[in-house]
Amino acid sequence: MKNTKNKSFTKTLIIMLLIAGIITLGMMLLENVRKNNDTYVTIDVNSMELVQLESPKDGDPIAIIETTLGEIRFVLYPQYSPNAVKNFTELADSGYYDGTYFYNSDSGVYSSAGSKQKDGSYQSGSASERVERELNQNLWSFKGAVCCATTDIDRTFSQKLFGGGTYYCGSRLNFLNTIEFTDELKEQMTASQTNEQLTNAFIENGGIPNFAQQMTVIGQVYQGMDVVEKLASLESENNGNYKIPKDDIMIISAKTDTYSADEKTE
Repeated sequence: MKNTKNKSFTKTLIIMLLIAGIITLGMMLLENVRKNNDTYVTIDVNSMELVQLESPKDGDPIAIIETTLGEIRFVLYPQYSPNAVKNFTELADSGYYDGTYFYNSDSGVYSSAGSKQKDGSYQSGSASERVERELNQNLWSFKGAVCCATTDIDRTFSQKLFGGGTYYCGSRLNFLNTIEFTDELKEQMTASQTNEQLTNAFIENGGIPNFAQQMTVIGQVYQGMDVVEKLASLESENNGNYKIPKDDIMIISAKTDTYSADEKTE
């Protein structure tokens, strides 16, 4: 009986957190502004373009990631996240990612990759790990989004108390799958929506709404979504920081290229 109550409480808590994320997203759009570092990102719902829902076009920059579970291809967005995309491109084309680990597989929701060590550690303080976070009204945490993991935060004492600061990202990548959009969650999202297009995009395409405008999005998977799903659902062990896959799951190689219409998209 106690175990059943605990499971029920955990489920309720998760739903409450997801709803809180949706409400926050709605307020962000309603107020038409989101605080990012020490600046403001203006979100104009009338000019917002959900570019991740579009198919890539001839000549678009892409990344090709070969993993031990299969290949992932994603279009890159240098026009929206120029510094992070440049950082990723330079690392990928230098061979940095070859032989790096998937170090987190979180409950079917997302996976994390790009660490030289299985525990997810990285070279703190290096230039490639100190890229200021870039947020944009056209990029969202939909299923298939590729984001740069946060590495550091610079905060004054006041910012530690009241929020704010400068957020940084680096070499490590998050491949987003999706939360479960239950009927209850869909009803909550629909009831609190301030932008029907964005709400429907999350419901129809999947994603992680409470990650919205929290991480730099550099790309969107257009081929290999089945691999993204597998990577998020690996058997893992929790080390206190990450849910580390029990088996060694690796990035075999990573490179950048340009998209050709001859490619098959999912």
